[in-house]
Amino acid sequence: MGTSVQVTPLCGVYNENPLSYLVSIDGFKFLVDCGWNDHFDPSLLQPLSRVAPTIDAVLLSHADTLHLGALPYAMKQLGLSAPIYSTEPVYRLGLLTMYDQYFSRKQVSEFDLFTLDDIDSAFQSITRLTYSQNHHLSGGNFEQ
Repeated sequence: MGTSVQVTPLCGVYNENPLSYLVSIDGFKFLVDCGWNDHFDPSLLQPLSRVAPTIDAVLLSHADTLHLGALPYAMKQLGLSAPIYSTEPVYRLGLLTMYDQYFSRKQVSEFDLFTLDDIDSAFQSITRLTYSQNHHLSGGNFEQ
């Protein structure tokens, strides 16, 4: 029996929208990146909101808003509760990026889409891996 692989772009195809892709391998659903843009428009996250509770694992590839900016919001508001993985640099720079985004927004508006506590909670959930480190995943249709 062969392996079934399906890639579904949730956003970030053909333009500069935030990046988020759903990769399903034999029924195990990876979310590759959980991006948003500097406008923080919740309507951009509608495709993610439809699949967030069904995701088995999240992989963050870059430490910028376009790749991980929606993580705190998705965990608090969209039901994303899967294990999250990144490298140490993505974790550290991503945390600082999100703090910077939050403080920048609070200076110019009544920003309430996520809080510093939401950012901390999301980033505390991240398992940090070294570059090219092997890690066994379970859940979905994978064996435990």
